[in-house]
Amino acid sequence: MSKFGALVMGPAGAGKTTFCNSLIQHLRLNKRSCFYVNLDPAAEDFSYEPDLDIKDLISLEDVMEEMGLGPNGGLIYCFEFLLENLDFLTQALEPLSEEYLIIIDLPGQIELYTHIPVVPTLVRHLTRFGSLNVSLCAAYLLESTFVIDRAKFFAGTLSAMSAMIMLEIPHVNILSKMDLVKGSVPKRQLKRFLDPDASLLEDGNNDEDPQSRAFADPADKESVMGGGSFKKLNKAVAQLIDDFSMVSFLQLDVQDEDSIGGVLSHIDNAIQYHEAQEPREPNDEINYGEDGMME
Repeated sequence: MSKFGALVMGPAGAGKTTFCNSLIQHLRLNKRSCFYVNLDPAAEDFSYEPDLDIKDLISLEDVMEEMGLGPNGGLIYCFEFLLENLDFLTQALEPLSEEYLIIIDLPGQIELYTHIPVVPTLVRHLTRFGSLNVSLCAAYLLESTFVIDRAKFFAGTLSAMSAMIMLEIPHVNILSKMDLVKGSVPKRQLKRFLDPDASLLEDGNNDEDPQSRAFADPADKESVMGGGSFKKLNKAVAQLIDDFSMVSFLQLDVQDEDSIGGVLSHIDNAIQYHEAQEPREPNDEINYGEDGMME
């Protein structure tokens, strides 16, 4: 039996959990089944209670207290523990039918899927080598306010590309929190960030007086961030992204149902969700339990 899922990831503060909540609400309004999995062992507040929560297996707070680890080390330990107990996931996901969209919310520490093979190993279990055979799509969120600082935007885009290469599954890259920039960034300029290329960085560079830079304090942060070496590094990153030409973005405003629906349609297409669905009778209804989740 086929299963379908979306792996929601991105740096801290990108709005991953908010996106998950909006996506669940949108699916409910459209009478679609979903199964919400929280894999952030530090998350506490949820608008929709997860159907499966990693904290029922292990929590970051307990690991930090008992192992004497910091937040990042503790998080890596939690995921390594999860990989040793994959039955925790398998037993919960195995009964799900092809009608369900499995929404998996990951923590914001991007090293989990760009630097170390923790999440890639988890993805392989969910897709190819495990018994679940989930058709999985990654939804990578990047905060749209990054477009104001183009060096930061290209750094975020590079992390998205790194995740695409590491995970080897279909990807939908998303600029989140569009409501924060719509009034400050012109629409024509904003569209250029949806398909990033190196010319964006060149257009964003302000001409400075080389003589004034020569007398700048080398310990000053602004001097370092505006120096020639930093610009060369940014140019190399932008050119690398341009050469691979893998990353493009969708716009997301969680307050706009059409925006959420548009992102969902791209996810559905990536995992070929609709092709596996049986025709539904007009009178078919989805029942909701007392907790608001689908039965």
